[in-house]
Amino acid sequence: MKDRRKFLGVASGAAIAALVTGLTATTALAQEVTLKLHQFLPAQANVPTLVLDVWADKVEADSDGRIKIDRYPSMQLGGKPPELIDQVIDGVADIIWTVNGYTPNRFPGTEVFELPFMMTDARATSRAYWEMLEKHWMDTDYKNVHLLAGWVHGPGVFHTNKPVAMPEDLEGMKIRGGSRSINSLLTLLGATPVGMPVPAIPEALSKGVVDGATIPWEVTTAMKVSELVHNHTEFTGNALYSLTFVLAMNKQKYDSLPDDLKQVIDDNSGVELSVFAGGTQADADEPARQLAVDMGNNIITVDAEQTQVWREASQPIYDSWAKDMEARGIDGQALIDEARALIDKYTE
Repeated sequence: MKDRRKFLGVASGAAIAALVTGLTATTALAQEVTLKLHQFLPAQANVPTLVLDVWADKVEADSDGRIKIDRYPSMQLGGKPPELIDQVIDGVADIIWTVNGYTPNRFPGTEVFELPFMMTDARATSRAYWEMLEKHWMDTDYKNVHLLAGWVHGPGVFHTNKPVAMPEDLEGMKIRGGSRSINSLLTLLGATPVGMPVPAIPEALSKGVVDGATIPWEVTTAMKVSELVHNHTEFTGNALYSLTFVLAMNKQKYDSLPDDLKQVIDDNSGVELSVFAGGTQADADEPARQLAVDMGNNIITVDAEQTQVWREASQPIYDSWAKDMEARGIDGQALIDEARALIDKYTE
């Protein structure tokens, strides 16, 4: 009996040692990775809940749990929103979602999708944007990151403390502009553009730092904009403007992944993710708009004839942008023509 116990003890020890060795080898083969996803909006906002979390959850599931994505909303890893693109390059974060316009002049070509009245709808424009990202900018402007997706939000809208229906109504107002192009349009029309990240809008409105803001409807919910100002201006046909976003990954982190985990990332990236993200963001506009309707807010829909007045007033922005691009050695007019053709191609 004593010999039996001794044998079992030795056997058990050997088995445990073999099991540990086997597990170690298996773990080495089935590498597990934790990625830090950093972005600027609160966790409960639409983009984190409807796009980023959905994407991250799917990546985790498709990797059988070998990829874990820790989510850091509201700049919890430190810094300010304009620093996000450098944070992913430097490895402070493994993945970031950001607005190109937070770093003006850094990604000049993508501004073509932010020009006034360029966008038709978010899905078509996001598809066109991703196609041009791949063709023109992935290996140039974005060569220091691994791009996962690029998209635009739904139609940009004026949210103001007094009604805005025609261009002259903006004269003398201080408006938070969403992009370099919309800031140029505001200046052209006699308003004073004020630059600030989205999270700063509520305080700026409540304190009267600005008289209004340009953002899509879906952002107004988390920012409580419809409670702070009660006039909202929409346009018929093409949108006043839209912003371009990118979801980007640290290049070295991506390159360090085993091939099967790279495949999981690749399978959940690209044009499908871009169209899903842009469309999902735009789909969240209507519930947010309905909240403003329910509050009894004044929603101004500029008709087609009046919208044309705005479009004609914005033409100098196209001309100056094309000249600016030309000074940088970029054929701006060719980008305008290409973007318009692709948007038209994908608009149903």
